[in-house]
Amino acid sequence: MSLYTGRPVQNNDLWIHKYGNNNTYNWACTLPFIELSYNLIAEIKKMSDVYAYGMISASTVYLLDPDFSYPPPNQYAEVKNILYSVGGEAINSAIILSKLGLRTKVDGNWLSPSTSNRTLELLQPYDIDTSRLLIKEGYGTDEIVITDKTSRTIFGNYASFHNGEKQWNEPNEDDIKSSSIVALDPYFKPEAEQAAQLCHKHSVPYVTLDCEYSGYIAQHAAALVISHELRDQAYPDEDIPELIEKYQETCTGLIIFTFGSDKLLFTRRNQEIKTFPPFKVESIDTTGAGDSFRAGITYGLHMGWSDEKVIEFASAVAANVCMSLPHTLNAPGLTEIMHFISSHQNTNNA
Repeated sequence: MSLYTGRPVQNNDLWIHKYGNNNTYNWACTLPFIELSYNLIAEIKKMSDVYAYGMISASTVYLLDPDFSYPPPNQYAEVKNILYSVGGEAINSAIILSKLGLRTKVDGNWLSPSTSNRTLELLQPYDIDTSRLLIKEGYGTDEIVITDKTSRTIFGNYASFHNGEKQWNEPNEDDIKSSSIVALDPYFKPEAEQAAQLCHKHSVPYVTLDCEYSGYIAQHAAALVISHELRDQAYPDEDIPELIEKYQETCTGLIIFTFGSDKLLFTRRNQEIKTFPPFKVESIDTTGAGDSFRAGITYGLHMGWSDEKVIEFASAVAANVCMSLPHTLNAPGLTEIMHFISSHQNTNNA
């Protein structure tokens, strides 16, 4: 029995044949087609669903005992657990997106030889493409995170990192062009803006966070997440509705204002402001919640969902990260997230 299951490509010699009986088949094709297939596979391997450009850092998480909170000066708190982890918006987003089933490539700052092996070993189970990451002596970031049930306090070398000489790659145009969507950190200037311009050039949407409304990155983003950290720093005296209106006037994508455990706000240009209450969960580690929320937004836009569904999904991702230790590394995947949403809809709408 011989079934033709393909069509000629370029000439009549290129056919795929399927042979067999009883639902057991063997595949055969001519050599030119095999060579074409190998070339196609090689090109596919170069492609990613998501290109995540930004921060990646070695991290050590100190989880406080639930009976203790982060102490005031000269006071004491009990450490329950110490865990090696990773930090940085880009890498936390990449981990979540990979867990959700998207092919993800990460690019950004250089890694220190003293921590790179540990960091890359932690990432190995998630099948993230880290081929763009460079290891250079005397560079890189390292952080210590002390977290309790409601807060996380970070110690690191980020100030000297950003104020010193450049320690990161330029965005890769081929990677951006071959991606479906980009998760873009805004911190590497001017390279972050260059990445946004490349996205715009190749019509690749990008999702970013904490950008002022007057900047190119904010104005051309497919979605923009604004946290209280940016509002407190850049707009301490601004009324929230007036600030949102300024973002609406200048930005073309989805605009989201987050408020921790309080209701978030989202809107677009010429649209009303809508609200969504975060899911109520028992948090054990809030580190990476914002990064994971951005990852959820990225996934939702990639899937072509409505704004409401995107927001609900991203909120569920962040909630599950808050219940995981250490945060993104042990967060659940897509099936568990969808089950969480279906089982929490009534309580979240109450």
